[in-house]
Amino acid sequence: MSFFKNQFANVVEWQEFRDDLIFYKWSNREIKKGSRLIIRPGQDAIFFNNGKIEGVFQDEGEYDIESQIIPFLSTLKGFKFGFNSGMRVEVLFVNTKEFVVKWGTQNAINIPAPGLPGGMPIRANGTFNFKVVDYIALIDQIAGVREQYLVEDVKIRITAVLDQLLMKWITKEGKDMFNLQANSFDISKGIQDDLDMQMIKTGISVTGFNVMSFSYPKEIQDRITKNASHGMVSDLGRYQQIELTDGMASGKMSGGGAASDMAGMMMGMNIAGKMLNQMNQQPQNQPAPPAPAAPASTEGQKRPNFCPNCGTKNEGANFCPNCGQKLV
Repeated sequence: MSFFKNQFANVVEWQEFRDDLIFYKWSNREIKKGSRLIIRPGQDAIFFNNGKIEGVFQDEGEYDIESQIIPFLSTLKGFKFGFNSGMRVEVLFVNTKEFVVKWGTQNAINIPAPGLPGGMPIRANGTFNFKVVDYIALIDQIAGVREQYLVEDVKIRITAVLDQLLMKWITKEGKDMFNLQANSFDISKGIQDDLDMQMIKTGISVTGFNVMSFSYPKEIQDRITKNASHGMVSDLGRYQQIELTDGMASGKMSGGGAASDMAGMMMGMNIAGKMLNQMNQQPQNQPAPPAPAAPASTEGQKRPNFCPNCGTKNEGANFCPNCGQKLV
């Protein structure tokens, strides 16, 4: 009899664990007497039979199935191992970590925009997070018919509806098509809520969604950059000076040829013209200097009858005829 003692013993475990696997179904349908269950960190073991969950075990470690597992199963508590009979039950191992997945639009999304009949072609990229939260829904919708489920499977499912959700939340509430990054938080939150509502039916929750950047076609991006430059300098004349200076500094107008000489002459004339305009405008902007005081008129002033210096009688002269004293 000792020859058959461990003949049917086996180990129930997640073999060849991979980080991109969401769950793994133990393939041997019959658990024998003396079998052991091994749960590693980041794993939950779910015993289920005919689509119904019998028990969920979350603590990592090694367990004897007959003495430590079966007593906790819901409908299989009375099961007794026979000599050549085992327990027919399925074991599903679930990866409990939160997965982080990168995403990006495969093709440009044409977002309706004023003045663009074909729409604004926009691309976007970012990340989303998800994890398994409902084992019953997971078994009913996916694990009941599949042996394993990959992160790539979830990514395909999410990206299939992502373009429509991006269009929905970008156009919501009339967001600025040329400054979508400023509204990326609201757009991301709306998409996360919609995705979570769809994925929770399969037992998976979308715990995060992030739009890292939006990108436009080169022509539109150049126009956005140029408009920003106009706004920065707030003056077309100054903008033209900056453009001309940048062109010379970058070497596009270098070489000492006619184009470079003409550019230098235009810059000099432009600067000289502005200086002249400033000089012409300066008197208009500054207050006029005070006018010099006019000399006081002596006409109509009363002359003294006698000189205050020598006492000589005055006959209406401005100066005394005797001592020359000024009388007015």
